[in-house]
Amino acid sequence: MRIVLADDQDDVRSGFRLILDSQPDMTVIGEAPDGIAAVDLAHRLRPDLLIADIRMPGLDGLEVTRRLAGPDAAEPTRVLVVTTFDHDDYVRTALRDGACGFLLKRSGPGLLIEGVRAAMAGDLLISPQITVRLLQTLATTPTERRDRVPSPLTAREEEIALLVADGLTNTEIGTKLFISPGTAKTHIANIQAKLKARNRVGIAAWAWESGLASRPDA
Repeated sequence: MRIVLADDQDDVRSGFRLILDSQPDMTVIGEAPDGIAAVDLAHRLRPDLLIADIRMPGLDGLEVTRRLAGPDAAEPTRVLVVTTFDHDDYVRTALRDGACGFLLKRSGPGLLIEGVRAAMAGDLLISPQITVRLLQTLATTPTERRDRVPSPLTAREEEIALLVADGLTNTEIGTKLFISPGTAKTHIANIQAKLKARNRVGIAAWAWESGLASRPDA
């Protein structure tokens, strides 16, 4: 995976490069300190993916996304937004204009790598903290959703699905339930298989749509 980084902070770009270059199938082929340079590099290098911050000089990340991944892009480039700012308007605008994911910088290296892989697989990954907030605005009353379909999950799996919907990482789930992060990961993989969910976003969506996340004892 050939990747270009666009961020106005040198230390952020250096950190992302270290994380991504450590993966055997990922290579950072260019860096841009502003939005104009990001668009230029994307056109010249034709990367598989461009990772863009929101607030940059020249052009912000939303405009970069629109130009490279939007409906009017002549040769679309995948854009993954990774930023400090999680305003709902930013999220909706970025996704509307073709972003293949929206992650927060504080989410950590694991989610960054997962976001890159999801983007390359044609999937879309959003930081759990943002997912929870967006899904809460879409949830209807619990009684409308709770009785639709019997849950295919065990009680333990429902407990973990609820924690995923709350935005917890594998490590945080492990700490809360006194299990290892690896065990939490295994449970989540089983939940994804049962729900036919492609990622944690799908699990969180199910938790809200099924009414699990809205139950009084949740």
